[in-house]
Amino acid sequence: MTAQAVPREPQQDRSRATRQRLLEAAIDCLAFLGWARTTVAVVAERAGVSRGAAQHHFRTREELVTAAVEYGAEVRLDQMRDRLDTLADHRPSTHEVVALLGEMYTSPLFRAALQLWVAASSDEQLRAQILPLEAHVGREAHRLTVKALGADESVPGVRETVQATLDLVRGLGLADLLTDDAPRRTRLLAQWATTLDRALTTRPT
Repeated sequence: MTAQAVPREPQQDRSRATRQRLLEAAIDCLAFLGWARTTVAVVAERAGVSRGAAQHHFRTREELVTAAVEYGAEVRLDQMRDRLDTLADHRPSTHEVVALLGEMYTSPLFRAALQLWVAASSDEQLRAQILPLEAHVGREAHRLTVKALGADESVPGVRETVQATLDLVRGLGLADLLTDDAPRRTRLLAQWATTLDRALTTRPT
């Protein structure tokens, strides 16, 4: 009795899957272990692959982090688009949009980004990689927020108020690194949503 041939996953597909696991593990390590402890060996272990397999894709920590920076930036934007699209079936309230932003800016992906920002503050090479990516993320996050809120940026002050919203949730995400401040964050965001709603609906005389 001959054994049936089992279809084998193409090498290219396996390679892509391994790379994906490594990038996801790198983000996870940055978010929960921090920059200093995120090494190729640690990421490989978390990804469930050998260190040799990891170094086949990323020879150095710098290569791994560079790829993780790019991957994380795109995933953050994809998640923001997907989450805001879930509100597209109805006109979301200002509070819904602000609460959603608060969730996104305390996610593991954002925690990982914060770790990279801190490291980049004293690493010129890493900073050069991160700045254009974060500028892109910032512009797209602003655009998506304006769209979700139905804000009219031709009205004086509206653009600045939307940006203040993003700066607020970013700061709350930073505070979340040190302690789980969810109850206080929820109250602040609810109050800010009321202020933001007033600013968006008030027309200059």
